[in-house]
Order: sequence, then structure tokens, then C-alpha cells
Amino acid sequence: MTLPISAERVSTPRLTLNVLSVPDSAGDPVLFVHGNVSSSAFWRSTMTAIAAEGFRPYALDLRGFGDSDPEPVDASRGVRDYSDDVLALLDHLSLENRGPAHLVGWSLGGGVVMQAMRDRPEAVRSATLVNPVSPYGFGGTTGADGVLTRPDGVGSGGGAANPEFVAALLAGDRSADSPVSPRNVLRATYVAAGTDLGEEEDAFVESMLSTRIGDDHYPGDSLPSDAWPGVAPGKRGVLNTIAPTNFRIDDLHEIDPKPPILWIRGDQDVIVSDTSLFDLAHLGAIGAVPGWDGTPAQPMVAQTRAVLERYGPYREVVVEGAGHGPHLDRPAEFRAALLAHLRG
Repeated sequence: MTLPISAERVSTPRLTLNVLSVPDSAGDPVLFVHGNVSSSAFWRSTMTAIAAEGFRPYALDLRGFGDSDPEPVDASRGVRDYSDDVLALLDHLSLENRGPAHLVGWSLGGGVVMQAMRDRPEAVRSATLVNPVSPYGFGGTTGADGVLTRPDGVGSGGGAANPEFVAALLAGDRSADSPVSPRNVLRATYVAAGTDLGEEEDAFVESMLSTRIGDDHYPGDSLPSDAWPGVAPGKRGVLNTIAPTNFRIDDLHEIDPKPPILWIRGDQDVIVSDTSLFDLAHLGAIGAVPGWDGTPAQPMVAQTRAVLERYGPYREVVVEGAGHGPHLDRPAEFRAALLAHLRG
């Protein structure tokens, strides 16, 4: 039997959030945080599965996604507009005597979870990072220690988005007519190639199309740069929250207490990868972006591993045959690893 999921508008001192939950579920609270160009809808199947195993799941829509308030995103704070919203929701949940929560963050949501842990570790019972953005952001860095390739973070931020994909989102394109339609981006990059998402696919496309578009949302603003590829991050909108000039978490090992971390990733991920197809430096190296000047690609996986090695209590699980969303294309393996972590 599939458990029902309810949606509720939850008002916090910061904004009103759309929050999914499973009525009458009981146990430790688990809060799921989605990634970029998505919403809480991507967690629905996982939520019902863990509710059946004795946990109380929640999933929120981040600001500017799904049905949460479309408040503007101040990227000069890194991802803190998002993580502070998450912490405000945790405060709301704690009023119901539910204590610290397990946090599960996917992609951008992984960065949000790391920031929430960094700022208030006592609110987090455990953390699960699902193909998370590097602790040094997305684009514009090199080496395991996240050194900027240029001081202005060139090659990252709002200007690094594919303008045809942005236009397809704005147009509400539900077709499979273009390689950059949301449906085809979902099929080619969110999951491993050849994955059949079945009846959930249409819901996932609708979730992607809920993304607010513009300088204050996705992809965000940008600045010109004299260095290749000519675009530097701005201070507004989604992609600038994870630009390396705005976001950097290399002191996670200093927090106290240290919630245990599960780092789970698909071995077929083409988004968060040491050879990411969304990293302009890697695309330049393979000839997909002209004029490449030798700027090295960002070793995203190596950077995450280096930060977690310093942190201490973590476990890495690599799901074979999974892409950027192992909870979508290898749900059984993903849920087994997640439940073991939550119970541990």
C-alpha cells in the first residue's frame, strides 16, 4: 500500500514554505532538501518508503521552487538564504517536540545541508549528502583544496547556465523535441542514461518547470570577465549561491557536535563529477566550449572527499549504475544505505 502524502503551507518568520509530509507517520524526523531546478516532488517515493520503516519524513520546496514563496535569493550570502529557511522550518518542527532532525540534501540541497550543519550543528541528528555540490561551490576552482582559478570566479555563477535550457524552462516546454528541453535534461543528466522513470516522469518535469526564472532566481545575474570563458558570478540568484566567490565550506571539521554524515553518490553522475558536463572548464577541454585557455576542470568529487576526510565521522557509498539522482534510478540501493545510516 502506498502511503498518502500531504502538502501544507508552513509560515516561518522568514517566508512561507510548502512542506510535504506523511500523515500519521511516527519516529525521528527526516527533512529532505531538493536540488536545483526541481522541488520536493522528487522525494515523494523516498518519503513513503522511509515512513513505512518507522521515520517521520518531511520535504520542503526551497524559495523560488515548487509552491514556496518566491522570495529573492541574495547570493552574496552563499546558500544561507536557503539554509536559514531550512533552519527556520526546523525551529517550527521542534516546537512540536520532535528534537533534532536528520537532514538529507541532494545536489544544491547537499550544500544547503552542509551550511545548516556548519551554522547550527546541534539542530542536526545526522546528514546525508546525495551527489552534493562541492564544499567549494560549482565551477571556478581547481585542486582538492578548492583554489580559485581566477580571483573573480570566472566560469561559474549565473552566466554559466545554458541559455537555451533557461528559455525552455521559461517557455514551459514539456516536450522531448530538443536536447535541452527539461524532459531530455532530466533523462540525460538527472538519472543514468536509459533509466525509465515511468509514470513519475511527468511529475518531475512539472517540478522542474516550477523553477522561477530571472536574476533573483534561476539562473541569477552575472558579470563580464576578461578571462575565458568571459562570465563571472554575480550576487543574485541560484547559481551564484554556489559560485566559489560566494560559497565555501572548508571548515566543517571545526563544528561541535559532529553529526555523522553519509555521502552517497552515483558512479554515472555527469553533473557533480571530476569531469562534469556542466563545468565550463571541462567542456572547454573537450572542445564543447570554444577558446579554452587551459583552465583545469574542477575536481568536485575529490574536493568533497578531502573536506569529509578532515571532518571525520562519515561514510561514502558509491551506487553503481546510478546517475545524479540515485534515489530516482537506483531507489532500492539508495534506500538501503539511507535507512542504515538513519538507524545507525
